[in-house]
Amino acid sequence: MRSMFSEVSKNKFSSVLLMLSFVAILILIGYAFGIIFTGNAYFGLSIALFISIIYTLAGYFSGDKMILSIAGAKEASKKDYPHFVNEVEGLALAAGIPAPKPYVIEDSALNAFATGRDPKHASITVTTGLLKKMNREELDGVLAHEMSHIKNYDIRFMMLAAVLVGVVALLSDFMLRSFLWGKHSSSNDKGNVNLIIIAIGLVLAILAPIFVQLIKFAISRRREFMADASGAILTRYPPGLANALDKIKNDPDPLVDNANRAIAPLFISNPFRKTKKTKISAIFSTHPPIEERIKRLREM
Repeated sequence: MRSMFSEVSKNKFSSVLLMLSFVAILILIGYAFGIIFTGNAYFGLSIALFISIIYTLAGYFSGDKMILSIAGAKEASKKDYPHFVNEVEGLALAAGIPAPKPYVIEDSALNAFATGRDPKHASITVTTGLLKKMNREELDGVLAHEMSHIKNYDIRFMMLAAVLVGVVALLSDFMLRSFLWGKHSSSNDKGNVNLIIIAIGLVLAILAPIFVQLIKFAISRRREFMADASGAILTRYPPGLANALDKIKNDPDPLVDNANRAIAPLFISNPFRKTKKTKISAIFSTHPPIEERIKRLREM
């Protein structure tokens, strides 16, 4: 039997390690950028830090509103969706956090997601299809999963991951363009050593965006496992979420019409049509295999 608490602890540790890898790549590419193009490593690191701050502030204060708008979510009233709103309020009370704002997407697919910068500025969105198909225990399992994302600050965590992906991509693109234009520093020209540094910088500029995207996907998968375990702790009934995921897995039309690649990691399950599973597709997946998630929940 898996311990729900050990599962949470394990996934938190893995997520932190992955984020540290993210930061290490950002520092490395900022350092290489400064050395190659200005001869000053601190300048490159300062540029990376400045861009990161700008990206973070933009995402922090307006990211959730943009996501809800893209998804076509509308705020749910207690009059129209009394059971959904009451369940959100009850689970928030049990979790010890302010009640997130409830939103609904008019869509037959079975899905849900949470967004917001912190528990005081958060929301939970579900599709109308999910509300129609889930019984009370299954809906509680899904909402507890999303509530856990909020309580664990997963949304802020994933926002930071997205920021780092954007910064690395921006710096990498600028490095590649500068290489093409021939605008790199020769002030520290030391023959072969300088050529090696430039070669490393070129490799970083090409491969870093791919590496950080893979790290982002890995972080997303680990946070889903953690939210599953945390949600099970909140409801004290793992079969509720396991049964809900089983229904989601067998949804004949899982496509959420307004979903796109940018917001896909937020959903409880991949909001796009099912594709053939391969080892390569698993590496580039934003979600862990739903069968593995169900298996872990049933073993708790």
